[in-house]
Amino acid sequence: DMQAIRAFDDKKTFQLFAGGETDGIFQFESGGMKQLLRQLGPDRFDDLIALNALFRPGPLGAGMGTTYVERRHGRDPVTYAFPVLEPILAPTYGVILYQEQVMQIASAIAGYTLGEADMLRRAMGKKDKAKMAKEKDKFIEQGKARGFESRKVSELFDLIEYFAGYGFNKSHSAAYAMVAYETAYLKANYRVEFMAGLLSTKSGRTDDVVKYIQDCRDQGIQVLGPDINESGLDFTITGDRQIRFGLRAVKGLGDSALEAILEARKAEGRFQDVFHALKSTD
Repeated sequence: DMQAIRAFDDKKTFQLFAGGETDGIFQFESGGMKQLLRQLGPDRFDDLIALNALFRPGPLGAGMGTTYVERRHGRDPVTYAFPVLEPILAPTYGVILYQEQVMQIASAIAGYTLGEADMLRRAMGKKDKAKMAKEKDKFIEQGKARGFESRKVSELFDLIEYFAGYGFNKSHSAAYAMVAYETAYLKANYRVEFMAGLLSTKSGRTDDVVKYIQDCRDQGIQVLGPDINESGLDFTITGDRQIRFGLRAVKGLGDSALEAILEARKAEGRFQDVFHALKSTD
């Protein structure tokens, strides 16, 4: 019952993430993401939220992944343009990562209401140059009136405007992270069951079946070949760390043939030989 998971702090789950053992894990199974996982070594849910936002072309192209990792591990200093930004950016080690942070920054520095901050976020997302020029003047003027140095406020605006080209919504990233955590929790704690279920859902895609069977082997899980007397429609667990190949994944077998085989096996019992099977399914 996934609803029973309330504390997202399972050690085995985070060990799986940190090791990049994420084949079959929602949003986390690409080669580049696995590399980033190994570099970061996530050990808290916030790391998963950040990784969803970091692993996209914009942030990766800007080197934000490396910056986040180095600051996360204390190898690079965490800096803030203004001390007032620390509560906003401390969770992401001084890196502007989420659209919500842009809105909070506009409120803290330039006194924007949250409604005005959201309009700023939208203008940035649309790359409306005329609108942005007006917003920049407003941002600097209001920031100066609140006691902040104009030059640094201008630099901050340029930074968040650049960020807007790839900014990600944190609530979206958190929802992704939750699904990923639940998926990884199942793989970490019920590995054989998880892999059997995963293979079953991918039974119509041969490339995926091949990939996940190899993942099973890497984990010490044996995938037994299809057996007319043992296999069901789906991949099933048959013993300690053993999964039996599902008939639905056998290429070229249609639903009608599968139903006939299973119905005959139910009526006749185990097939003695190929002739018995053919006669029983005729």
